[in-house]
Amino acid sequence: MLMPKRTKRRTQFRGRLTGKAARGITITQGEYAIVTTEPYWLKSNQIESARIAMTRYMKRDGKVWVKVFPDKPVSAKPAEVRMGSGKGSLDYWAAPVKPGRILFEIAGVSDKIAREALRLAMHKLPVKCKIISKVEQEGDKQ
Repeated sequence: MLMPKRTKRRTQFRGRLTGKAARGITITQGEYAIVTTEPYWLKSNQIESARIAMTRYMKRDGKVWVKVFPDKPVSAKPAEVRMGSGKGSLDYWAAPVKPGRILFEIAGVSDKIAREALRLAMHKLPVKCKIISKVEQEGDKQ
């Protein structure tokens, strides 16, 4: 699963997921992409399961780009533990995504295969998404 090789600090503050994504909103490498429509903390295992679902359906044809990286450590305390005694230990790694952020890109396969692979990947994600193409996105800019 995805996680940073090393970090400066063991834990982080939570922060806020307000507003829309300012970066990572245009398709750069692929032809088709998944875009989030709501804010969420994507876990590393959710990203990985969506990636596996896409590559299996495409039978490893084409190319998949993962455009988010889980670099936020999320801590949690065990169940039925009393208050106090510091912050909990690291539970999982998350990628904070805002609405409009591109999660995955696909290229090198037909339109039908790409859309079905992205649809299968969207079912693995706990956040509402939509599929866009590079042609649609360039048409919206004009």
